[in-house]
Amino acid sequence: MAKVFVGHDWAEAHHDVLVLDEHGERVGGGRLPEGVAGVARFHELVADHVEDSAEVVVATETDRGLFVGSLVAAGYTVLAINPLSTSRYRERHSTSGAKSDPGDARVLAELARTDGHNHRPIAGDSELVEAIKVLARAHQSLIWTRQRQSNQLRSTLREFYPAALDAFGELGHPDALAVLAIAPTPAQGRRLSRSKIASALRRGGRQRRVEERAIEIQTALRSTQLTAPDLVADAMGSVVAALVGVIGELVAQIAVLETDLADRFDQHPDAKIIRSLPGLGMTLGARVLAEFGDDPNRYRDAKSRKNYAGTSPITRASGKSHVVLARYARNRRLADACYLWAFAALAASPGARAFYDHRRAHGDTHHRALRALANRLVGILHGCLRHQTPYDEHTAWAHRTDIAA
Repeated sequence: MAKVFVGHDWAEAHHDVLVLDEHGERVGGGRLPEGVAGVARFHELVADHVEDSAEVVVATETDRGLFVGSLVAAGYTVLAINPLSTSRYRERHSTSGAKSDPGDARVLAELARTDGHNHRPIAGDSELVEAIKVLARAHQSLIWTRQRQSNQLRSTLREFYPAALDAFGELGHPDALAVLAIAPTPAQGRRLSRSKIASALRRGGRQRRVEERAIEIQTALRSTQLTAPDLVADAMGSVVAALVGVIGELVAQIAVLETDLADRFDQHPDAKIIRSLPGLGMTLGARVLAEFGDDPNRYRDAKSRKNYAGTSPITRASGKSHVVLARYARNRRLADACYLWAFAALAASPGARAFYDHRRAHGDTHHRALRALANRLVGILHGCLRHQTPYDEHTAWAHRTDIAA
């Protein structure tokens, strides 16, 4: 069966493609527009050379977008190539450092022709998982944005309002946002009565220890501190009020997305299995499912899943040198979810806790031990999904009874 190999270099408004036959000869290509017209032109380029869409192998540097989605839906084999890999392949063809969109399309086409078997096709995930991925990534991005805004708020308060930092350990907490909204400057903070602070705390959602917390906050805000000039303090107060408003809105939208994410995740048939694993609640479980996908043929074995997660270490060995390192080229979102999952599992699974303690006792740092635990948990998840069975503590850790003991 004859095949053609297509290199696809994407841009916002156009796509450069090059079509090669099995011998590396150019048989078509050009610059295609975005949208329906571009996809139709793509079909025309390959239709003259193949009879079946399965005979077309496309190499591209992205796994997202309507154009790429259309190619996958048409039945073409689409390989998502890491840009770092493309860069290395480019060096095989030229050492001058020259780079262009048509040139990258040729590099990708040659990659598909000679080394396509070494790269993973874009997975055929279900529409439900794609929807969960959209929500999970947006939710995670907003949390990261909230943290950046909270860090900026902390930096601002440190310059003129240290009493607020004494009063609130976590600036993203509803207590801090509620009080800073009515007292964004030190002068306003010192004038707050206990009743006003208590009212603000209740508006923020606090239901317990309201009066006690109001006393603690008032004491901190009225403590003796260095002060900035009034004009400067007022200007900084305007910045604080703006940041508090932004953080408050982020908190509200994160809650909305979290509800939508939970609803979608609960509809997936693998949700119960994923949530049965220790440390995986609704949000973390949805992130893990979204990033791994639900294509049953995507991962050949547990090692493939661990490699994709970035939890398995890499070895650099040459002569007498032998070093084991953490993976840095990885899916950052999935790696973050797995790290949090391992940390949460410490309190939920005796086996996970024993595994972590064993690694720590043998010299691992906290972070290294958590990465090792995350790697182990990813393997357990692979087994549960492969056999469609919920997590069982004894089955997962019985072979490591020497550690538990």
